[in-house]
Amino acid sequence: MAEPWLSADDIAAHLGVTKDTVYTWIAEKAMPAHKVGRLWKFQASEIDDWVRRGGAAAASEPSPPG
Repeated sequence: MAEPWLSADDIAAHLGVTKDTVYTWIAEKAMPAHKVGRLWKFQASEIDDWVRRGGAAAASEPSPPG
């Protein structure tokens, strides 16, 4: 059976973040998402792989000069 497509609300709940964070990650961190009409759709397996690769990690702090 094919993996179901999930909504932004579903993915936000899956990751324990807000829907606004999901939209920010799509725009700024290349979160895997597929636009279907006006809606973003996701597959949990793609999101889980992206998180494991560090896609949701915070930007690293710049190194102090020295």
